[in-house]
Amino acid sequence: MGVTALVMAGGKGTRMKLQEEKPLLKVGGKPMIEHILNALKNASKVDEIVVAVSKHTPKTARTVKKLSVKILETPGKDFISDTKYAVKRLELSTVVTVSADLPLLSGEIVDRVIESYEQCGKTALAVVVPAETRERLGLKVDYVFEMRGRQLVPAGLNVIDARRIDEAELEEEKLVIDMEEIAVNVNRPEDLEIAERLFKRLFRWSPSNQ
Repeated sequence: MGVTALVMAGGKGTRMKLQEEKPLLKVGGKPMIEHILNALKNASKVDEIVVAVSKHTPKTARTVKKLSVKILETPGKDFISDTKYAVKRLELSTVVTVSADLPLLSGEIVDRVIESYEQCGKTALAVVVPAETRERLGLKVDYVFEMRGRQLVPAGLNVIDARRIDEAELEEEKLVIDMEEIAVNVNRPEDLEIAERLFKRLFRWSPSNQ
């Protein structure tokens, strides 16, 4: 099963209220997009990587080109519309979509998610994290849903049979991963501070390591 990782990096990032494009905000001395691409390159189950950019993220497009990773410019409407545009334009089959705001992502996590998708037998798989984990880290929770008595939050990491992306309802598996590395989405300035703090603790990083 050929798996394409589609990094969604074309959003406006309005909640950050910063001049810099969100995928280029630095954590651990490197842009978030670079951390995500390194994780995907280290994932043994990913066969191809494509970064979806838009008119909102021209600097991100230039950065990704320098890293020798394929890019595709999307209309930049919203996450779902741009995802559909990308998978149809590229004629993809199995796709793992990754938000460009997961700087602590690892190749091991990506492989675990894809393996779970392969085993679940469903059309799609969505990774979710406990709301309490995000709250404990000091991250705001914008959307919560309940499953089996647990309050859960989407993580921004999904797998789908892209050939069926236009179907109104897809049979979807929910994969709960209670890990700090996947709980941190950088959507606000304070989230960036939390990501930086966790990065230093998890990877024992300091500026002298660069």
